[in-house]
Amino acid sequence: MTDVRARALGALTGLALGDALGMPTQSMSRERIARELGPITGLLPGPPDQPIAPGMPAGSITDDTEQALLVARLLVDGDGRVDARAFADALMAWERRMRDKGSLDLLGPSTSAAISAIAAGGDPAEAGSGGTTNGAAMRVTPVGVAVSSSDPDALLTAVHDLSFVTHNTGLGLSAAATVAGAVSAGIDGASLREAIDLGLALGRRAEHLGRWVAGASIPARAEWAMRQARTMTTAELADFLSDVVGTSVQSQESVVSALLITQHFRHEPFDGLCFAATIGGDTDTVAAMAGAMLGAHVGDAAFPATAVQTVVDVSGIDLARTTTELLDLRGARAHAVAP
Repeated sequence: MTDVRARALGALTGLALGDALGMPTQSMSRERIARELGPITGLLPGPPDQPIAPGMPAGSITDDTEQALLVARLLVDGDGRVDARAFADALMAWERRMRDKGSLDLLGPSTSAAISAIAAGGDPAEAGSGGTTNGAAMRVTPVGVAVSSSDPDALLTAVHDLSFVTHNTGLGLSAAATVAGAVSAGIDGASLREAIDLGLALGRRAEHLGRWVAGASIPARAEWAMRQARTMTTAELADFLSDVVGTSVQSQESVVSALLITQHFRHEPFDGLCFAATIGGDTDTVAAMAGAMLGAHVGDAAFPATAVQTVVDVSGIDLARTTTELLDLRGARAHAVAP
């Protein structure tokens, strides 16, 4: 397996594994997680009273991975391009399937509002004008796999084209661009520091693409927080994320928390995903984003094979095939722009 393929598969593997680790604790407080589940050290089923995933089997993925794989499928079928209306239709169909099987894991607040507006006849170009939460960032990893960071303009365009339908704000687009940039640069072989820096640079550019809404800059918050956290112990980081940064669905909280976890656990990626699952809030999404960024840096072999296989088997996903298809797009795009 080439290094590029190992890191690309690592990004998708980290996404799915982090998502599954965070599944049983999502929307729960840090205190409740500690009291009822204790330290998370591996995959667990959803407790019977889980707010969103009651009774789900250990290893089950949630909307984070499912929507990311939906994006991957649309990218592959569209030869790297996705029509805005087709994307909206695919998200609506996905939610219908979730409702039909009784799932409580439905579209997030920004995506739901945008899709409802489109279903009522609204213009897809306007529907995402209020989207500030982390839905675009949670499902953007396939874009980072399909487009190389060596062409940041193309990467930013691809992020925008797969995000503006639901998150056409500076905050929503900046969140997605930050994650996609870090993932893509990691796959290209950048150091973790370089990959995060590229993600933050892309995030700064994305701030100016969507509708302005009041809210702190994600790159600025992340840079400040990463400086504060650089010498923290793991216990201190947990308090910092819970009490200062935040772990909610808001992009300025969850994306920044994912970046801090990525920085702190760069040498212990699986421990980082377990940590993300214990801190409360939007644990599945924070763990999924951190997993994608860590996986793009360390490769798939850095995650426990047994846990990964459990996620693949329980959730019925083929990460290896998806990786191959997305890397084919990455290679075709590079060949097309070669002199």
